[in-house]
Amino acid sequence: MKKSQITYEEQSENVFALSTGDLMAGLLFIFILLLMGALLQVEEKAEQDEQIVKRYDQIKTQLYIDLEEEFKQDLKVWNAVVDSVNLSIRFQEPSTLFAYDRVELRPQFKEILNDFFPRYLRLISSEQYKDNIEEIRIEGHTDSHGTYEYNMKLSQDRTRSVLNYCLGLVAEPDKQWTISRITANGLSSSHLIYNEDGTENPELSRRVEFRIRTNAEKQLEEIADKRFRRR
Repeated sequence: MKKSQITYEEQSENVFALSTGDLMAGLLFIFILLLMGALLQVEEKAEQDEQIVKRYDQIKTQLYIDLEEEFKQDLKVWNAVVDSVNLSIRFQEPSTLFAYDRVELRPQFKEILNDFFPRYLRLISSEQYKDNIEEIRIEGHTDSHGTYEYNMKLSQDRTRSVLNYCLGLVAEPDKQWTISRITANGLSSSHLIYNEDGTENPELSRRVEFRIRTNAEKQLEEIADKRFRRR
């Protein structure tokens, strides 16, 4: 005769198995919720990064167009170019800028700056751009003649001369905004310019550049740095 009733031991085993199964299901559900939340955060961060990239591209493109338009009649006379990649205006006639191995601005370069810098500052400090400007970099570059260390000091001293002269051209209402952003950066021969055949172009390498860094560019650098650290 078969027993129709489940023993106490069998009931206890079934209850324990059921409780363990429920616990595992609950933990799995919680894990799925956490995973979904993490994925949503990653997706939102990616969208934010994409918006920063789009914003940077829009600002960069429009600023380049406006710089070209503002100075299109002068660039050839000054032997200068607008660099769309670095958002810089490059003065590339070394004989106009400084005497050989000297840091004092030549009179002709002062005349150029008298015309250039107030217009340049008026454009980038306009309502359209002023909140997006992180840094106005005055960069001094040399060719590879001489030692790197000597050229570093020379380029730094020259950029300080340019900075001091430009600050003297700034009207008082714009003084504080300009001072909080403008920097002098001597770079020696670290950023040479080369000919098509790969040889150094000493004339073009000896130059002064006014480069703009936007706050969107700074955020892009921070994004890239965070991604690098996660690797």
